[in-house]
Amino acid sequence: MLPPAFYPASTPPLFSRADFGPDFRWGVAAAAYQTEGAWDQDGKGPSIWDEFVRRRGKIKRGETGEVATDFYHRWPRDLAAANQMGIDNFRFSVAWSRILPQGTGGINQKGIDFYSRLVDGCLERGITPWLTLYHWDLPAALQRRGGWANPGIVGWFSDYAQHVAAALGDRVQHWMVLNEPMAFTGAGHLLGLHAPGRRSLGAFLAATHHAALAQAEGGRALRAVLPATARIGTTFSGAHLTPWRPGHARDEQATRRADALLNRLFLEPALGLGYPVADAPVLGWLDRYIRPGDEARLPFDFDFLGVQNYTREVVRHAWYVPLLWAALVGAGRRGTPATDMGWEVYPESIYHLLKKVSAYPNAPQLLVTENGAAFPDHVNARGQVPDPARQAFLQACIGQVLRARREGVRVDGYFAWSLTDNFEWAEGYAPRFGLVHVDYETQQRTIKESGHWYGRFLAGEMVAFAAGAGR
Repeated sequence: MLPPAFYPASTPPLFSRADFGPDFRWGVAAAAYQTEGAWDQDGKGPSIWDEFVRRRGKIKRGETGEVATDFYHRWPRDLAAANQMGIDNFRFSVAWSRILPQGTGGINQKGIDFYSRLVDGCLERGITPWLTLYHWDLPAALQRRGGWANPGIVGWFSDYAQHVAAALGDRVQHWMVLNEPMAFTGAGHLLGLHAPGRRSLGAFLAATHHAALAQAEGGRALRAVLPATARIGTTFSGAHLTPWRPGHARDEQATRRADALLNRLFLEPALGLGYPVADAPVLGWLDRYIRPGDEARLPFDFDFLGVQNYTREVVRHAWYVPLLWAALVGAGRRGTPATDMGWEVYPESIYHLLKKVSAYPNAPQLLVTENGAAFPDHVNARGQVPDPARQAFLQACIGQVLRARREGVRVDGYFAWSLTDNFEWAEGYAPRFGLVHVDYETQQRTIKESGHWYGRFLAGEMVAFAAGAGR
């Protein structure tokens, strides 16, 4: 269990699945590059991650996603594990270069066939598929044409969306356009930490605008092809932000600037509010990339928004960070418990983020489409994987979702990240987020104790928090 301090006093002391109502969606999530492997099989073209992992020093221990969890071949047993845990909603992504090896042009039928088998396999097992079109793995051929920094990508992405919708839209009812655009534009184009590894303010701003356009145009492309009953959403990463020194003017201002960049940059254009330039003046430079008519194309009437949260961030004024003048104060410096990713353990963050997003007057239905934690775990001599910290974290976060729901937030789903351990991008395989443990040498799967608990919770087991817990 986590120490009592991690359970805010406002957390419901005792609750069960029934408290969320019969229509609340419970599921797990995964992503193509992090799990599929088979990176060059059956006609798939290389993605930017297939190339990025080969660059020296970019991935810890030099690991790659070439095999990952071999989901491409082993998906039936992973769906069986989901069945065993009573999970009936599965969010996964499609690898663009498995469908269109060059990003545009000829379709790879074997790629379509794989996802068709996966969708059918879900439905046969009573699992509802939730499909994400883009989870960071751009076709490498398109990166050589400028990638997200090229305005042409808006059309390329819309065409790709329609191809996938035409192939799977008769069976998939729930669609997500982008996964965390702030993450793949910021980490991939400004910081150089993720593929394609660029470190350029200009590339970041260009990629930001084109991803925001693709977010909306992708929604319109899906709407044009899918049945009227289909539901279309997109997902945003976010964190509850607090100032390092509450009441300190410069830290408060830095927190507002960071919030505009990290939480609002893609959300507000989608809702018809434009870019949050007033709180982050550096975004005024987006004007260089905005073409006539673009601003009218930024909004889209999504059926739902996916909110993805893992931690909070503490922000302070930083003169050494040009343009933003803000820096994040890590959990280590603050002496707070952290996960294997170095992220502060702060379950209440999901409550604050849900409240923040729902406060927009035109916000649609919300779903928590990712939430989880990486903690060290291993298979013991009895063939079990005890992971009490992860179980306690999930319980606390789910309690915070219920807290928000009871206060009127229209949040109608929760997807744990992730179904299995997987390739965690630049961190390689060391951080383990899964409800199912993966031995990467043998590909043996073992449901962790947190996964067994999730199954019992979905079956009706009550959740109780530590007595007297609070901040």
